[in-house]
Amino acid sequence: MVTASRRAHIGALDGLRGLAVAAVLLFHAGYAPGGFLGVDLFFALSGFLITGLLLAELDRRGRVDLAAFWGRRARRLLPALAVMVTATLLLAWAFAGPDVLSAALRDAPWVAAQSVNWHFIAERIGYWNASGTRLFAHLWSIGVEWQFYLLWPLAVALAGRGRGGQRRVALIAIAGASVSLWLMVRLGTGVDTTRAYEGTDTRASALLLGAAAATAPVRDAVARLPARAVDAICLPLLAGLLTSWALTGGEQAPGLFHGGMFAHSLASAALIALLAHAPHGLAGRAVGGVVPRRLGELSYSLYLWHWPIFLLLPRPVTGSPAWAWTVTAVGLSLLAAIVSKAAVEDPVRLGRVRWATGGRGWVALAVAGGLAAGLWAAIPRPQPGAGTVDVRELHRLQSDHRTVGDGHGRR
Repeated sequence: MVTASRRAHIGALDGLRGLAVAAVLLFHAGYAPGGFLGVDLFFALSGFLITGLLLAELDRRGRVDLAAFWGRRARRLLPALAVMVTATLLLAWAFAGPDVLSAALRDAPWVAAQSVNWHFIAERIGYWNASGTRLFAHLWSIGVEWQFYLLWPLAVALAGRGRGGQRRVALIAIAGASVSLWLMVRLGTGVDTTRAYEGTDTRASALLLGAAAATAPVRDAVARLPARAVDAICLPLLAGLLTSWALTGGEQAPGLFHGGMFAHSLASAALIALLAHAPHGLAGRAVGGVVPRRLGELSYSLYLWHWPIFLLLPRPVTGSPAWAWTVTAVGLSLLAAIVSKAAVEDPVRLGRVRWATGGRGWVALAVAGGLAAGLWAAIPRPQPGAGTVDVRELHRLQSDHRTVGDGHGRR
């Protein structure tokens, strides 16, 4: 049986990340109407892996070093995010229209505060019909995950101690997921479903179901299954996820906010738990192939970069093949992700650069934040009405390519 401390290195789980980010990219490119559901798979993976690490630390040390945990999360997430936001603001200043640049400048401080999802909700920015003008629209999911990383470790650290700790964590996760489902059903009935789609409380169900799957009661139940039964369950679950990504018709899909996304998250959590237990079965080998694994390793940077590139890259003129634009956009996104991982993520995360280790890392982060804030303040704000973009035309182009909506890559 695979231990909690090693789950993050299972090729099948990296492959699931790769499939999820591919679904998001295809959704934004207009080829997978339900690809936005890949975000729920990302959430379930995050809940599973983070909870496994926290529980393993509790078993090993009897406590969780929260400061160290948050420091690792900051090193993993913030450097690449800061570089992408800074570069996107510069590109928007150079190439985007005033509407797009103005929106990016308004949204950037909320991105820095890891709460852009609540900013969009508070401003009643209809996610499904306005993201075509928001370069940081996809970062709502990064905000949700960061908020989860702040709160959930506290619950695990308190409830997971002592005898029966993992059972208590499992019960809290399941209860929280149930409350989250109730909130989504209640809030998902309006004309604008942004509140239900982007709220931390409504989307916590996927993260918490993944967290429950990492606890001993669930692991023990999965461990009792014979290897043949694991594949017999995994293959239909995987087929169901892929089918939902191909056929779900966006926010208007029947039942999406009334149990549909919850069912998708539950299936994702079950698949993750099964593959973590038996990664070398037929399903594990299928999703753990070279291409899905490599995409999974790039998933965080690929998720960060793809949406700004998709919006800033000029759309093809009438009569030009849409696939040529898609290949170019995806290729540029992959290139940006590879450079980000090699030049930013890995050196900081693995401590290959001295300035990123110990107290120097926090000083470097503060300096980088100050420079980014200075750039944000220095960019001239577009004057209202001066060369504004026809937003209705932009929305029409977005609709033509079915690029309204979102998804989350990660880790």
